[in-house]
Amino acid sequence: MAHLFSINLNASHKLVICSNLRYYGIKTTPKNACYRVRRTWRGSMLQCCSTSSSSEQLYFADQKVKLEIENDSENMKQKIDFLVCEYGWRIRRLIMNAEEIKMAADVQAEAFHVPVALFNDLFFQFFKAEVLSGLLYKLKNSPPNRYACLVAENDQESSKQLVGVIDVTVMRDQDVLQHLPDEAQEYLYISGIGVSNAFRRMKIATALLKACDKISNLWGYEFLALRAYEEDIGARTLYTNAGYQLVSKDPPWTSNWIGRKCRVLMIKRISLLP
Repeated sequence: MAHLFSINLNASHKLVICSNLRYYGIKTTPKNACYRVRRTWRGSMLQCCSTSSSSEQLYFADQKVKLEIENDSENMKQKIDFLVCEYGWRIRRLIMNAEEIKMAADVQAEAFHVPVALFNDLFFQFFKAEVLSGLLYKLKNSPPNRYACLVAENDQESSKQLVGVIDVTVMRDQDVLQHLPDEAQEYLYISGIGVSNAFRRMKIATALLKACDKISNLWGYEFLALRAYEEDIGARTLYTNAGYQLVSKDPPWTSNWIGRKCRVLMIKRISLLP
């Protein structure tokens, strides 16, 4: 399922673009500007033709997009079709703006921070900054059809409150490929799954994993892989119920004897839709 964006800007005409594209990023454009559409690598770009120094660009790649430029609004509005709408949660791709990126990083930081005895609040702030930096790096440096940050929000609330996050990345690690058929050259790796503490055990993680299946189909990858700690029975049960199968675990010389927890590798195969 592709996202659908409807963007209203103050202009003297209407422009509609519908194509099978994937969203990369959005920036605002000046008033009373003219526009042209040209093909770019892996997608299309709507570029402002104004000579004003304040002109910006709209970038898209591989997603269904609908742009409507009308003169009845000065504010940019977005309507998004969600990848999954189940259990009271809507899953979509992260919107590229500072506020939402920070919210997503906060959710992941809350989920993965390990409390310490002394100066826990200080260490948590450092950890949040580290998570935010990592997310920004991935968003900036990853092609839009090889990395996606998916977020969950309540489908009953008008205000955006992100309650879950998951990362989807195209990878080709030989440690995983050795468990796949010879024709499989790449796969989708699932990581960074986090749910806000106040919303645990509400099927948010299940909905996020289903959205990963949709991304896998959309990008044309038959296999998904993830890792979990061997002792984390709750997480492993979640992944098993989502269709992932245990295929291997870390060798003992890379985990227990140096104090690291042993991880297991789990893989899921999906049927690609025509």
